[in-house]
Amino acid sequence: MNAPDPKSYQARPDLLAGRVILVTGAGDGIGRAAATSFAAHGGQVVLLGRTTSRLESLYQEICAAGHPEPGIAVLDLARAQGPAYFDLERQIRERYGRLDGLLHNAGILGDRAPLEQYDVGTWTQVLHVNLTAPFVLTQVLLPLLRASADASVLFTSSSVGRRGKAYWGAYAVSKFGLEGLSQVLAEETQGTTRIRVNCLNPGPTRTRMRRRAYPGELPESRPEPAAILAPYLYLMGPDSAGITGQSLDCQ
Repeated sequence: MNAPDPKSYQARPDLLAGRVILVTGAGDGIGRAAATSFAAHGGQVVLLGRTTSRLESLYQEICAAGHPEPGIAVLDLARAQGPAYFDLERQIRERYGRLDGLLHNAGILGDRAPLEQYDVGTWTQVLHVNLTAPFVLTQVLLPLLRASADASVLFTSSSVGRRGKAYWGAYAVSKFGLEGLSQVLAEETQGTTRIRVNCLNPGPTRTRMRRRAYPGELPESRPEPAAILAPYLYLMGPDSAGITGQSLDCQ
């Protein structure tokens, strides 16, 4: 049987039933939409973000819809130190015993400026949030992912993380780094674990980050986050078993 096209994938209602999935940046944009969709397909979602009120709002929305009760993990990736990561691992281990999915969605844009003028402090912060934090979080959570019978790790890439474009600075470089991190981890886990690792490029989507990057663009010219989630569901669920080390587009 041929593999389905991830962009047109039709997920069955119980696709993620029984799966524990951590979503970073779950309070807004694509992260919120993905967490909602994962829960709607039966997933036990752990909502990670830095703003408690947004996570609580999403928690209530998911529960009101009758989906599995999610967990909440308040963590500011720009400031978190080692103990915070290990505390998160402990909480997931004690409550669930494993982790079946990890969506690295959180990220910041930084400056849209030429490298000659790019602020060094902003550069460091963007690389930390977009690249170093996902590395640390993945490293700390690997024992829980190994405990899963079928674990999926998804990194959020970008078109500027495949071919650099002028004025995208640290954001583009961080996404290049995520592509590399995903490939390295995929090779290190392939054949020796039940973990698969892939990248997804959401493409231009109606989010706050997109509005900041393109302030003159009409928001309605771009799809809502909920409209681009088919590949997320495909790669997070069992139908993509065996697919690892790939970088796919959502649009």
